[in-house]
Amino acid sequence: MATPNGAVVANSGFPADKGMAFAAQFAGVYLNFSPEDAASRQGKLTAFLPDATDPQMGWDGYGKLAAVAIQPYDIEASDAHNAVVSVSFQSGRRRMMLSVPIYYSGDDAGKRFVVSGRPAILPAPAPAELPQVAPPETDDAAAAELKPQLEGFFKDYASGDATALQRYVAAGKSLPNFGGAFTFAELKEVVVPVGGATREIQAVVVWVVPNGETQPTPNATDPAAVGARLEQAYRLTVEKQGDKWFVADIRGAGRVVG
Repeated sequence: MATPNGAVVANSGFPADKGMAFAAQFAGVYLNFSPEDAASRQGKLTAFLPDATDPQMGWDGYGKLAAVAIQPYDIEASDAHNAVVSVSFQSGRRRMMLSVPIYYSGDDAGKRFVVSGRPAILPAPAPAELPQVAPPETDDAAAAELKPQLEGFFKDYASGDATALQRYVAAGKSLPNFGGAFTFAELKEVVVPVGGATREIQAVVVWVVPNGETQPTPNATDPAAVGARLEQAYRLTVEKQGDKWFVADIRGAGRVVG
């Protein structure tokens, strides 16, 4: 059985998915505390702890901790009843892990879970080393032909003008759009490999992200009053029909090289 990070759990009979969900929910309570919320935290923790356990699970009632982006990461089950779950989380600038020992009662005892020991906070693994990738052989002439088509495509892809968007979409195809959620600002990069009439290309686009009801104003001095600019990378399948290129598909780009 595989965990979300690709690790394999032995076929111990332990319900890994449910156990990981239980541990992640516990972590959301355990990793967030402040004196103002001590009573509330204590009450919430009782849903995870066995009787006669320290109701604050080792916290002395002082200071603060805040955790976000809490996700189950891995599990090691020693048998059908006992496991240790690793939960990833973010606190401030740091990404860390929480190790949570849990016990599963089994089918004959209500299929219940409980935290069976003290948790442990650990450093998260460092980011992986990203190997260099050789850029593809590019077709600059095709890129020059594609650029105005793609600029028009992304403008209408953002605005939600389905009729206008269809002018840039390959015959027989239809694509969803953002419906005005973003505004197209710039086509920053286009990578077009050498090929035939159908190609997989990559594009880096800059969107303007609206700030609520506030309209972006170029001369605004308050950063909060201006719509954000956000770079996004896409992979597109394009087809040349006649003397023009048209978009047949769009999805996330993965690694962009060029």
